[in-house]
Amino acid sequence: MSLQRVKEYLKEYKMEKDIIEFEVSSATVELAAKALNCKESDIAKTLSFIVEEKPIVIVVAGDKKIDNAKFKQEFHTKAKMIPFDDVEKLVGHEVGGVCPFGVNEDVTIYLDKSLKEHEYIYPACGSHNSAIKIDVDKFDKIIDVKKWVDVCKE
Repeated sequence: MSLQRVKEYLKEYKMEKDIIEFEVSSATVELAAKALNCKESDIAKTLSFIVEEKPIVIVVAGDKKIDNAKFKQEFHTKAKMIPFDDVEKLVGHEVGGVCPFGVNEDVTIYLDKSLKEHEYIYPACGSHNSAIKIDVDKFDKIIDVKKWVDVCKE
């Protein structure tokens, strides 16, 4: 139902028909890049963490990794990913389809500056076989972003 939740969310922006559904899995950055025939860096990877006992998601470029020191400087705590079995319950999307569209109400969304290196990105759409191509500026405008952060390794 997560894909349906994303479709409902994107309907407000008349973008629900822009969702691409694949016959193959796009659950990892590598699989998504293969399915979309693009670079791994063009994939918008959504990572989920617990900060102050609340779920947050950070969307980063697909080829980037979290820098623990930068994360701690930004959030004043050690990076602690949400356990696999708790992601869907806490964030609202299954692992492999986690995205910032239609997340649970208490999830705070951050965007990493690594996304700004791209004109277009491909975030997942709530399932392990979906994505959408979106302009980075528009992406920022259609989700409730708390702020842009710099938490990835160079």
